[in-house]
Amino acid sequence: MHLVYRFFIRTLMCLSLIMLAGANVTSFSFAQEQKKAPPAVPVKAAPVVKKTVRDQISLIGTTKPIRESVVASEVSGLVEAFYVKAGDFVTRGTPLAMLGSTGALLRLKGAMAARGGIRARRVLAEKELQRVSNLKSTNSVAERQYDEAFYNHSALENELLKNAADIEQLEYEISKKNVQAPFSGFVAQEHIQVGEWVAAGGPVVTLVDMNRILITVDVPETYMVGIKSKSNVRVAIKSLGKSPISANVSAILPKGEPNARTFPVHIELPNSDFKIKSGMAVAVTFSVGEKRTVKLLPKDAIVTSGNQRMVFAINDGKVVPVPVKVTGYYDSDAAIEGDLEPDPPVVVRGHERLRPGQSVNVVAQ
Repeated sequence: MHLVYRFFIRTLMCLSLIMLAGANVTSFSFAQEQKKAPPAVPVKAAPVVKKTVRDQISLIGTTKPIRESVVASEVSGLVEAFYVKAGDFVTRGTPLAMLGSTGALLRLKGAMAARGGIRARRVLAEKELQRVSNLKSTNSVAERQYDEAFYNHSALENELLKNAADIEQLEYEISKKNVQAPFSGFVAQEHIQVGEWVAAGGPVVTLVDMNRILITVDVPETYMVGIKSKSNVRVAIKSLGKSPISANVSAILPKGEPNARTFPVHIELPNSDFKIKSGMAVAVTFSVGEKRTVKLLPKDAIVTSGNQRMVFAINDGKVVPVPVKVTGYYDSDAAIEGDLEPDPPVVVRGHERLRPGQSVNVVAQ
């Protein structure tokens, strides 16, 4: 019995040693495996593409309204009411100011009364002319008497026409006592106040149309040859924090600044939300020069180390550093030269944790 017990104890000890040794071997193998194959790093990638481009220049322009007008009064008068203030948005036909019209109304009343008297005299002159004409047909009246009746009737006809013109002029003048907005826009400046006298042609408000924006860029003559009307440009207004948008050249003015050797170029932009204000700085990118084919990749793919630039190309799930030379920028892309073909994608996000030969897992392209 004692021998059996000792044999059982020895057997248990042997089994324990075997299991411990197996566990150590497994742990060592796992650690070695982990050391040999670190986990793949998640990255975002993008392809390298070949594209035909032109050189680009970026110049600073200034915004201003597509229309700006000093709204004037067509007639003179005392300002009885002023309905707007600087900063207000008004639509076309909105009343801006009302001028006193009492004097014009009184003159209109007198002209209309005079019209009744002229019409009565014309009726008498017409009857007299008819009577004299009948007598003349029978040679019963002198030629001079007929002429007097004829010219008297003609004079009253002309007087009635002049009276009608006077009435129409007074009615027009009264209608213009109500100064209205000629187009929709913002009141940029007030020029009158209630109680002031406004002469005919005097300013009332400065009105600006901000529904579209006009950008003026002074372009050096060196680049003017490569810029045509309707040429596509990229426009960025940094103060608004918006991404660059596409636009077209609307006009190239033929007269430049002789001292600076620059020529004004106009670009129009829609501005239905009125976020773009007059006087803002705008970066406008023009395409100039001859077309050429280059290799493009996202600017974010380039890694800078001192004076060296490189990208991480992905080949069979692993990254390979490739030195490159940047030859230009085109919006969010960079043109590069180097031993890099369009086929393998390059890392755009996540390259700060990469080492040559490291495995990667592309999560997006």
